[in-house]
Formats: sequence, C-alpha cells, structure tokens
Amino acid sequence: MSDASPTPRLRDLPLAERAAALGLSAEAISVLQQGLLLEQADRMIENVIGLYSLPLGVAQHFVVNGRALRGVPMVIEEASVVAACSYAAKLARAGGGFQAGSSAPIMVGQIQVLEVPDPERAQQRLAAQHAALLNWLNQENPSTRSPHTRAVAITSRTLDGTPSMLIVELHYDCGDAMGANVINTACEALAPRVAAITGGRVNLRILSNLSDQRTAWARCVVPAWLLADDAGVAQAAAQHIVEASLFAERDPYRAATHNKGIMNGIDAVAIATGNDWRAIEAGAHAFAARSGRYTALATWRQNAEGDLEGHIELPLAVGIVGGATRVHPVAQVALQLLEVRTARELAEIMACVGLAQNFAAIRALAMEGIQQGHMSLHARQIAIAAGAKGAQVEQIAAQLVAERNVRIERARQLLASLEDG
Repeated sequence: MSDASPTPRLRDLPLAERAAALGLSAEAISVLQQGLLLEQADRMIENVIGLYSLPLGVAQHFVVNGRALRGVPMVIEEASVVAACSYAAKLARAGGGFQAGSSAPIMVGQIQVLEVPDPERAQQRLAAQHAALLNWLNQENPSTRSPHTRAVAITSRTLDGTPSMLIVELHYDCGDAMGANVINTACEALAPRVAAITGGRVNLRILSNLSDQRTAWARCVVPAWLLADDAGVAQAAAQHIVEASLFAERDPYRAATHNKGIMNGIDAVAIATGNDWRAIEAGAHAFAARSGRYTALATWRQNAEGDLEGHIELPLAVGIVGGATRVHPVAQVALQLLEVRTARELAEIMACVGLAQNFAAIRALAMEGIQQGHMSLHARQIAIAAGAKGAQVEQIAAQLVAERNVRIERARQLLASLEDG
C-alpha cells in the first residue's frame, strides 16, 4: 500500500485552499469559515454572552479497514498533536493501515432502589417480569418506543453496606445516538414500575458513563525500518517503544500520562464531531482501572519480524445523530469529511486516532524527548504571544529553537531587535 496521502499535504497549501483540497463543498467551506453563530450558541446552553473559538485541524494519512480517509477533523489547542497524529498514521499506513472493530452500541442505565424489604425476592420478581418490562419499553410506552433504539435486557444486583441498595440496570441498544437522553428517559419511565415490583424507594435514575459493553478497538503495524535510516538504530528505537509501553502497563503514574496522550487524539475528534468528550474521558479512565489497578489503554510489542504491533481498546460512546452533533454546523461538516455512516464507524476511527497519537507520543519520548518534539511549534506560539507578525514569527521561532531558549522574554528581545533594525 502506498504511503501517499489521498489528498495533498495540507501544510503545503495556502490556508485559503486547504478545505477545498479535501473535497468539501462550497457550502461546507462557508460553514467552516463562519463557525457557530451567536444565535445558535444561545440555543445550545444558558446565559450565553459570546463564543470561544479553538483551531480545527485535519490529520491525514489514515487508512482504516482498507478505506483511505480524506482527513480526520480534530479540535485542539495543543501544538504538535495534529502533525504527530498524521505522522504516526503515515507510518501505520506503510504497515497496511489500521484494522478496527467495535461492539454493539449497548449502554447501561441505573436505577438505585433503597429500603427493599426482601432484596432476593425482589430480584426474582424483576426476573419474572423481564419480558413484560422490555415489551412495555419497546412497544407500549410512547416516550421510549423508537425504531432506532431499544431496550435489550434488565438486570439487577445488590450493593453491600449501609444503607443496602438494589441496583436495577437497563441495557439499551442506542443505535447511532450517544444514548444519554435515550437512557435517562427510559430509566425515568421505568422507575415507578421498578418501585412497585421491588417494594423499595427509588432514588437515582441515570445512565452510566462506564460503557464497557460499547467498546472500540484498533490494531496496526509500524515497520521498524521506518523509525531510523540505520537498521541498528531502528531496532533499538522499536525496543525502546516497547519498554515505554511496558512502563505504562505496570505503573499507574506513567499510565495516566500514557492515556492522556491517547485522549489528546480521541477528545479532539469528539469535540470536532460534537460528541461528549467528558463522558468519553470518564469511561476511558474507568475502563483503564477495571482490573482494580489503573493501567495503559494501548500497548505495543515487537512481532517476529521486529516490527511494532500496537493495540488499543476502550469504551467509546459516540453518536452521529442528536445532541451537539445535530445543532452545531461545524460538527456536521466534520462528519461529512469523515464520511461515516454509523456511530460504530466513528468510534472505530476514533480508536485508530487514539492509537496513532499514543505511538507518536511514546516514539517522541523514547527517541528524542518530548520537549524537543514540541519545541518548534511552541516557539511559534511564544513568538506570536510576544507580538511578532507575518515573517517575524518564523524568524523569531527559528532563533528561539536554535538557542534552545523558548521563553517569551527572549522573544520580545528578538522582536525589538528586528523592529529597531
């Protein structure tokens, strides 16, 4: 498979030409230039007084399950993330691209029941009513009946302690929706029936963001020879990357930063597509600790040929309908760019992005140090913050990197010298 991008390298094009190079329509380009309108924002949340903008970039070179993507939209303020993600995807493309999959979009809603006279008997009554309750949710109740989503199971368990609790869990196939509104509505509707069946007092009725039945996973191979021109150096680099992975797998302090790098990529796509990145974060970190010890979400090993094989799996409750995805015009353009037809396909792409971003981060750490990798892009930000404009930005940034003194005080000195000259 060629490692060439299906579109020109965006960084080589003038800013005004990049969106068109991705094949976006004139209408979509207009939306990107216009962004969210104040009137639209006023309908999304309360007490709106303005807008807060973040850069929307596009990662390139992604091939997922044999399909070359036009680009992956990412909204993020951190320098180097989009470029690093693109670079990692290019290396994985040379190894055959990403293979990704996902489970059915099953989410769980919880109904907390207290003061249950006989918990064991209550669980038996719930089990006896299982089919009837599902039929009521899916067929009889107007607020939960839907051609796109459906309740698939109702389970229960007890939690020891004072007070004792019976937790009734509603398992819902959310289709192409993230599912929060669907599940919360269903839990509210079901609560009176649960109270009547169990004889207890219902308290909380809400979804769980630990969507461990709704996961996505991705794999890729990075040929070791791409890591360095010298074969010996390349094999040493591959070994260092595996050692970095093992560090994160065994130590929660390292795992937290390892996983933060993964979420740099996943969150950026979630924001671009109007998905709830906070829910994704909560589910991912809870999933990382599911064994009782917090560990890495992505792992890397060398195969028999010495190449690197990466794997990631995590909960990804995302949607392509409803929520901000429906009302934010830029989120709709982001989905058009991805050309996804289902929420599962979006989740699979996001898993690939997380794996790519993880590789980029630990490669930088293992081979050159993270500060060196960030320095040039950070220097540009410092130059701009110091007041540099136009060609001054690159000139001052280059000098800051050359001196290895990326500080705003030095940038101001250089800017003053340029202006005096």
